[in-house]
Amino acid sequence: MLLHTAHLAGLQLFVSCCRAFACHSMESSPDFSLPGDYLLGGLFPLHSGFLQVRHRPEVTLCDRPGTFNDHGYHLFQAMRLGVEEINNSTALLPNVTLGYQLYDVCSDSANVYATLRVLSLQGPHHIKLQGDLLQYSPKVLAVIGTDNTNRAATTAALLSPFLVPLLLEQIQKVNFLLHGDTVMFNDNGNPLSSYNIIAWDWNGPKWTFTVVGSSTWSPVQLDINETKIQWHGKDNQVPKSVCSSDCLEGHQRVVMGFHHCCFECVPCEAGTFLNTSDLYRCQPCGKEEWAPDGSQTCFPRTVVFLGWHEHTSWVLLAANTVLLLLLLGTAGLFAWHLDTPVVRSAGGRLCFLMLGSLAAGSSSLYGFFGEPTWPACLLRQALFALGFTIFLSCLTVRSFQLVIIFKFSTKVPTFYHAWVQNHGAGLFVMISSAAQLLICLTWLVVWTPLPTREYQRFPQLVVLECTEANSLGFILAFLYNGLLSISAFACNYLGKDLPENYNEAKCVTFSLLFNFVSWIAFFTTASVYDGKYLPAVNMLAVLSSLSSGFGGYFLPKCYVILCRPDLNSTEHFQASIQDYTRRRSST
Repeated sequence: MLLHTAHLAGLQLFVSCCRAFACHSMESSPDFSLPGDYLLGGLFPLHSGFLQVRHRPEVTLCDRPGTFNDHGYHLFQAMRLGVEEINNSTALLPNVTLGYQLYDVCSDSANVYATLRVLSLQGPHHIKLQGDLLQYSPKVLAVIGTDNTNRAATTAALLSPFLVPLLLEQIQKVNFLLHGDTVMFNDNGNPLSSYNIIAWDWNGPKWTFTVVGSSTWSPVQLDINETKIQWHGKDNQVPKSVCSSDCLEGHQRVVMGFHHCCFECVPCEAGTFLNTSDLYRCQPCGKEEWAPDGSQTCFPRTVVFLGWHEHTSWVLLAANTVLLLLLLGTAGLFAWHLDTPVVRSAGGRLCFLMLGSLAAGSSSLYGFFGEPTWPACLLRQALFALGFTIFLSCLTVRSFQLVIIFKFSTKVPTFYHAWVQNHGAGLFVMISSAAQLLICLTWLVVWTPLPTREYQRFPQLVVLECTEANSLGFILAFLYNGLLSISAFACNYLGKDLPENYNEAKCVTFSLLFNFVSWIAFFTTASVYDGKYLPAVNMLAVLSSLSSGFGGYFLPKCYVILCRPDLNSTEHFQASIQDYTRRRSST
């Protein structure tokens, strides 16, 4: 009901507009008519439209000089012939005479007027608006036309509420003989007829037409006699009729407009290729494949990791092996001279814990070589972080203990005695190492480092790596060691004026600064480079930290033990302490 109301409102608007713009002044009768039992309406453009610019809607008079339309006239005559053939046949519609009313629809306004005319009643020639359109009987039974899409849409919108058809449902049932040919229509209303294919032959003084083929619909067949076709090229050569030339290899066809033969050639992007089965779309390569720009095929990605056989690995392995040998040799040297003043002043048995922690950190470097595995990813960073924490804790507490002995034992004897009686040095190392162990365990559980295959950074490579570098646990462990390094630096700075035999401020400060620089260099490199050799850069930072810690603390003491045994005596150490006492008392 709402749909009918909308259609009626639209029709009233058309009628109002028609009256407002002088539709009433037009001729009230159709251009051509034929009486009959049933009337058909025909809408054909017998004249061309009005092409000038208009500033308001106006009714166009069709019968103007010089505007005759040949195409519309042919359609007009075709309908007249069709109606006459049906009326003259005794088999098609016996005892029934068809009539027609044909209108010239040269413009939109004429089209609306003609449509309203065919909807008018038979007697009073006006349209009666009523609620039940099923009871409405216009004077025409059906309408044929128009040939213009826009005007056809307007006509259909006006006719559909009154249930007037373009004969499409019934035309599919038509099947009759006309001059020996069968006339019938397909589901779309198009005629199924036989055609001759005619070529225009301009050879000789006169132009002629030659039948070069034919098309039939039952059976569906197309026959062309190519020998009868005369081409205008040299030696009757068939001209090449293409909109676009074939694309180069690896270039897809991007259709321009509506026709597939008109296209632009665009190279396939990297990571895609052009399959010859579909020339209009580049297809993506597989996850393990890659392709350059403009490729017709994909190539296997190269799997890369820091292997054992590479020259860079050999250099790092050699340096790490040398460091391990030095640590082992130093441990043996200190064990041999355990009761000497140099070893006792360095921390005594605490030195073995420091050397062992550096060796554990050094052993973690072997997890960076070869294809990443789950155990290697799990231990290589965490083992270094924990080992270096133990070393820094021992270094910090040893420096702090010397400062307490020489500077605060007499000023705050209560704190000094409590520190000694409660084994403050061992307690600090245990608590500090336990805190880092807790961080590492949390890291391994929550942000578990796992071997992964990285596909995004390099289109032609698959980088095998561990996932620890981007995790929060790695950052926390590194920051904790950074805090311990600052603590060790502060304690050594406080002891910069201690007796010469107990003063390692310069060497330890240098080693800690070198540690900071190495890690700053690593993070800077990691921010701009993320390739195959990033693990090697990481190893270099780790190796630098371990070597600087060993070199800054243990190498000076090894030099004294091996090259200056005269300085490794109780008398020399007592003389150094007495000299320090005199200097402090004098100040």
